[in-house]
Amino acid sequence: MAGVGDPDIPATALIRRPQEMLAGGTKARHPKIPLPVDLFGARKNSVGVEFGDDAARGAFLAAVGAARLPERPALPIVGGTEIARPTRAVISPVDGTTRVGAVGEGDGETARAAIDACAAAFPAYAASPVEARATALDKAADALEAGRDRLIALLCAEAGKTLADGIAEVREAVDFCRYYAAEARRQFGVDVVLPGPTGEDNRLRHRGRGVFVCISPWNFPLAIFTGQVAAALAAGNTVVAKPAEQTPLIAAEAVRILHASGIPAAALAFVPGDGRVGAALTHDPRIAGVAFTGSTETAWAINRTLADKRGPIVPLIAETGGLNAMLVDATALGEQVADDVVASAFRSAGQRCSALRLLVVQADVADHMIDLVTGAAKELALGDPADPATDVGPVIDAEAKAGIDGHVEAHRAAGRLRHAGDLPGGTLARGTFVAPTVIELASVRDLDREVFGPVLHVVRYKAADFDKVLDDIAASGYGLTLGVHSRIARTVQQVIARLPVGNVYVNRNIIGAVVGSQPFGGSGLSGTGPKAGGPHYLSRFALEQVISTNTAAAGGNASLIAMGEE
Repeated sequence: MAGVGDPDIPATALIRRPQEMLAGGTKARHPKIPLPVDLFGARKNSVGVEFGDDAARGAFLAAVGAARLPERPALPIVGGTEIARPTRAVISPVDGTTRVGAVGEGDGETARAAIDACAAAFPAYAASPVEARATALDKAADALEAGRDRLIALLCAEAGKTLADGIAEVREAVDFCRYYAAEARRQFGVDVVLPGPTGEDNRLRHRGRGVFVCISPWNFPLAIFTGQVAAALAAGNTVVAKPAEQTPLIAAEAVRILHASGIPAAALAFVPGDGRVGAALTHDPRIAGVAFTGSTETAWAINRTLADKRGPIVPLIAETGGLNAMLVDATALGEQVADDVVASAFRSAGQRCSALRLLVVQADVADHMIDLVTGAAKELALGDPADPATDVGPVIDAEAKAGIDGHVEAHRAAGRLRHAGDLPGGTLARGTFVAPTVIELASVRDLDREVFGPVLHVVRYKAADFDKVLDDIAASGYGLTLGVHSRIARTVQQVIARLPVGNVYVNRNIIGAVVGSQPFGGSGLSGTGPKAGGPHYLSRFALEQVISTNTAAAGGNASLIAMGEE
């Protein structure tokens, strides 16, 4: 494009096909531009799939299509031993009939046994070298990557993930393992030498807390599950992991991979089950902390449980929901806004903690922007998530679908729908699909709860009322993600300064936080922090210990005496 206005460049040179330009070979890579695998320095980047390459795309689709679903049931694993339990079928949300596998759920007794085993294993595991723990996580990352296609097939069937989302989820799980391994080496591998007067040596070190309970959600059943567990293990804790009841199979695969990669079986227990199992785990006075991702209501319940314990005060690391907004002023580029809104609101069927719930558009350009968004939404294909042509898969289960459908129907009856897509038929008619929907509201305050699905709410604002819009968003109490589309730097800075939101995205979509680059987590009703995939996360799983030594006690400061004359 830079050569379009150059009269010395002939038009024939500008319209050459890329294949022709590269036929003679490519130029040598600039040595200061890292390869994708080296993008994050010492930590190896995860590998994706180049869908623009026919050969790579074909090989990937063939491998996913040939992958076998697990025949082995997801049973509780305590001390490295599977515990026999009555099983139930896990049914795919894609068609409501396909049996993906089976799970044997634990109970209160299983929860107690898991904590017994992990408590007994803690002293030895906490004393293990940091390098051994980090190496096991690196090996787990490699194993996850090697099993990528099989894991994606399971994510499609069990969680309704599209292929693109499946690729991203495996990559995130891999990145979590490698990132926390690197952070453990950095933060836990050596003591932090603290300043002090001569004759004194002061050092700070981190050590594990004890038994950590990790409770993960169904919307990222591999990435968040693996990330919580990997962080707790890297910090020297033993772990009891409870996956969401909707997605136990993929979590069981992750646990088997971690065990096979060198995490001691006694240090990581797996207890699938419903909320009663989670309650049994969090009520146990021996636990040293809880990592939780899920609803704000459940986080409140866990917080009350931990506060009522008569024992050590332990941390709750919670990442919860959000009424995530995107502010669009009259300077924004409409086509870019439409792309970013549709991706943020409807990718993953809107089942991301970071997904866009509320689009707030300056009235001067609202009609045009809304038309662009609804036009783009009409082009989205609902269908089998294992089909590469599918943009939007099902929501997780019938309960979720019923709740979203009820919300949409109430607004339909009030005449607020701007767009509602069509549902798939045929063999997918019994699947739990919700079509991408756009609802127009009169005010930001009209949206008072998170609707966890492919539903976008739109509000218009006048430029003179911008401060009130910011006040209304702040008044919701949520602070997870926020988008700003504006070409005015002052407007962007005004929004950032006014809203205490965990992740702010400027002139882009608001989903897809990258481990290490965009640590993820909110504030207020959206979570406690610290941010997952960030430099402060591991320290919350650890205790700090300071060792102060009087180095002069042996008769003098040897290092001072040994100093030469200036």
